[in-house]
Amino acid sequence: MPLIIPIKDLRNTNEISAIAHKEHEPIFVTKNGYSDLVVMSSELYDSFVRENRIDQAIYEAEKEFTETGEYVDADVAFVELEKKYFG
Repeated sequence: MPLIIPIKDLRNTNEISAIAHKEHEPIFVTKNGYSDLVVMSSELYDSFVRENRIDQAIYEAEKEFTETGEYVDADVAFVELEKKYFG
């Protein structure tokens, strides 16, 4: 179940921080009854960013295949990545 708090509760920063770290879930903050902000621990944010990068890479690979119809051999791809990142 999502964690939802009114914006006035943001005054309790230590409590909000403790909840964010304990629950490992985003906290949705409402203003005048409408969604306004999302608060989360930095660890959870880093996890979301990492997942987004993976999703974006998959999307771009699928898009490239749709446009070119060509597969890239995994051995070739790994050699190119090793050259690019490790010289």
